[in-house]
Amino acid sequence: MSDTSHYDLVIIGTGSGNSLVTPELQGRRIAIVEGGVFGGTCLNVGCIPTKMFVYAAEVATTIRDAARFGIDATLDQVRWADIRDRVFGRIDPISDGGRDYRVTGEHTEAYLGHARFVGDHELEVEITHDGGEHALGSVHRISGEQIVIATGASPVVPEVIRASGVPFETSDTVMRLEELPERLVVLGGGVIAAEFAHIFSALGVAVTIVNRSDGLLRVLDREIAAAYTDLARAQWDVRTGVEAVDARQDEAGIELRLSDGSVVTGDTLLVAAGRAPNTDDLGLERTAVRTHDDGRVVVDRFGRTDVTGVWSLGDASSEHQLKHVANHEARVVAHNLAHPDELRPFDHRFVPAAIFSHPQVATVGLSEEEAREQGYDVTTKVQRYGDTAYGWAMEDTTGILKAVGDAATGRLLGVHCLGAHASTLVQPAIQALSLGPDVTAHELARGQYWIHPALSEVLENALLGLTVPGDVGDAT
Repeated sequence: MSDTSHYDLVIIGTGSGNSLVTPELQGRRIAIVEGGVFGGTCLNVGCIPTKMFVYAAEVATTIRDAARFGIDATLDQVRWADIRDRVFGRIDPISDGGRDYRVTGEHTEAYLGHARFVGDHELEVEITHDGGEHALGSVHRISGEQIVIATGASPVVPEVIRASGVPFETSDTVMRLEELPERLVVLGGGVIAAEFAHIFSALGVAVTIVNRSDGLLRVLDREIAAAYTDLARAQWDVRTGVEAVDARQDEAGIELRLSDGSVVTGDTLLVAAGRAPNTDDLGLERTAVRTHDDGRVVVDRFGRTDVTGVWSLGDASSEHQLKHVANHEARVVAHNLAHPDELRPFDHRFVPAAIFSHPQVATVGLSEEEAREQGYDVTTKVQRYGDTAYGWAMEDTTGILKAVGDAATGRLLGVHCLGAHASTLVQPAIQALSLGPDVTAHELARGQYWIHPALSEVLENALLGLTVPGDVGDAT
């Protein structure tokens, strides 16, 4: 083991943590530790590759649905290898370039291995990857005046699956399959399950979803979740309210026996049971850094742990496993590292999220249930896509946008969208909640132009449909 090397800043993880090396920290000695691929979840196994697959799935779906619009088209072939290689042919070089930049760059020293705390400000790093200046298998002792834990999260695999010995995929591996399966069983009913069910079914795979809850996407507004579950049942074999109690593999494929006595089979099993923070093998028990019951590092609103000089951000500590949240937290922590006397807090008031399934789902602010629990005088409006001009053009019969407001003040409390382009359609509501909390829903609707006949009129009409006092009327 080498002697201890001391740094001004040690960053563990190269997802959003990689962006902490800002010009404001120029001149400081910085170490970056990464035991996997550079770029974190979003770049390598999350947001970016999945959405590239989703876009291919949307193209396939559009072809299949073309007849509704008087256009005859056929989907002749799905070239899985070409779809896959288009995605990773772009992503892998970015990841490799990020690693090379940190390994050869002048401002950082990269340790390509796994870090474990041996004290509040001291780490042992075992080098697990070639390509850096440190020999494979060597162990290095490093310390940091400041340390940032940005280790991300990894897939959770239920013990019944792990103990069975059956082969399975997770979101970390399923996008690199050698060939498309004919039948895919998805264990889980959350965001990852919803997106991959869409991707694979659009590309011609028969999909079965197994979920222990009574519906899918249960974290959403109840009305939106129920509508999504109904649409999912129309597309896939959806089994809800059941758990896998046994798993086995034979010549026919992988077989899951469920708690209701039924059996589902497939060629490939995708475990999509959520993701847990990568904190269990960090040696945090040797420090005063606390964790929540689910393994998340406990931080205050500035990103500080209980140990002075030790910070955390992103999936390692946040309840929001979202790249835009991790990026926000990284910007805040980067500022706080450079300006310890002018700390900025995280802003988690209005965290939006989107699910790129079929259809898309997007949400921001309070659900109807949350608003009622918090004591608001709740008013809601559900606007159907099909009741707007662009909805007619799309022949849309299922898309809806739900606005939640406070009838006492007229304030918008939340927006929840299920339908085409939901992730884009919700953005004006994110802006309104974040930058103009005192603007009423009707003022938001009438205080600006809305392009006609754009799909954004779905949101405009939902805002106008809320029952609120002091309607300002049509300003035009």
